[in-house]
Amino acid sequence: MTTTPPERPAPDATAPPTPVDADGTDATPTREDSPVGREPEQPTPEDPLRGSRTSGAWIGLAVVAILLVLLIIFIAQNTQKVQVAFLGWEGQTPLAVALLAAVVTGLVVAAIAGSLRILQLRRRVKRSAR
Repeated sequence: MTTTPPERPAPDATAPPTPVDADGTDATPTREDSPVGREPEQPTPEDPLRGSRTSGAWIGLAVVAILLVLLIIFIAQNTQKVQVAFLGWEGQTPLAVALLAAVVTGLVVAAIAGSLRILQLRRRVKRSAR
């Protein structure tokens, strides 16, 4: 029994011939090649698990809870008394309290400096907008 190869469909007499590159490959431009024929990208469907205000609040609450636990451990481990002197004030206080007071003071100073810079930049933007 002999098998015959499948027949190729006859070329359409009205269709133009397919362009061929020098290496013999199909040179027909694709949609990716031509910017005019390129379709705009479809927006991705909204992720149902995306971040929301509620999820952000829960993450913030978890971070604060972890920091509070670490703070309690820090205070519990640093209860020895230390001598502190500052601008004529002298006294003894637990090491944790002295360190926490120094950190809070530093944060307040940084917040004040940052706030003043933000106010300065806002004024500059308002002046240039006039």
